[in-house]
Amino acid sequence: MLDELVRRISEKTGLPEEQARGAAEAAIGFVKEKLPEPIAGQVDNYLGGSGEGGQESGGDLMGQAQNALGNLGGIFGSGKSE
Repeated sequence: MLDELVRRISEKTGLPEEQARGAAEAAIGFVKEKLPEPIAGQVDNYLGGSGEGGQESGGDLMGQAQNALGNLGGIFGSGKSE
């Protein structure tokens, strides 16, 4: 899954793959810092998996990430602007 995310970032931004991988890892790290530990651990499990156990049948990665983040409510919308 991480490779798919890297590929999509590279395609959408025009970044070389190694820079896209760095961007993906930075974004994932940021998200994991903001999530409660049990959910943050699931991020690693999901991205570290190669689709075994039916992970790939659940739709595209970006859509799943948007849905998951949207369902978390106010974790990211805490009123801070950066």
